[in-house]
Amino acid sequence: MTRPASIAALAPIMQMAFVPTDFEGALRYWTETMGVGPFFLMENIRLGDMTYMGEPTDAVFSVAIAYWNDIQIELVRPDNDGLAHYSGQYGVRDALHHTCHVVEDIEVARRAVLDAGGTVVVSGKVGEDGRVFYADPGFGPGGLVEYIQLGAGGAELFAMMRDAATSWDGSDPVRKLG
Repeated sequence: MTRPASIAALAPIMQMAFVPTDFEGALRYWTETMGVGPFFLMENIRLGDMTYMGEPTDAVFSVAIAYWNDIQIELVRPDNDGLAHYSGQYGVRDALHHTCHVVEDIEVARRAVLDAGGTVVVSGKVGEDGRVFYADPGFGPGGLVEYIQLGAGGAELFAMMRDAATSWDGSDPVRKLG
């Protein structure tokens, strides 16, 4: 495994994520004012083997994802009080919460973040073979970075969302998945 020169060299930003106080209002803002959509809603997400600051957590959350050109916009809605990247000291609301980067090797990304003095806030599994972690590289609340190693079907799911955005006519702005 090759070690990257810096955290920024791990992968480009593919997503900007927000944790809005008013989830429905944020969806209206992004779809009606910004013209971004359609959003794909995935509810009651539980990461496999999820930990917060190294301890197991039963956090449940929902996300709505859309594409603004090549950038993914994610809106996060906590669904319970379980500790997670969007609560506690990292509970930033109504501002940029984190960026996301797709990496080929999650362990290389983890080592780079830890070697730079960062803290792994949340980690877990996505589906059967995907893995994710959220880290604070030192910026603190509002500066978290998500690294995800996509599992089977992940790239195709994101491609479907991106393709839907290219021909979106403003109808059916929020579409439930799952």
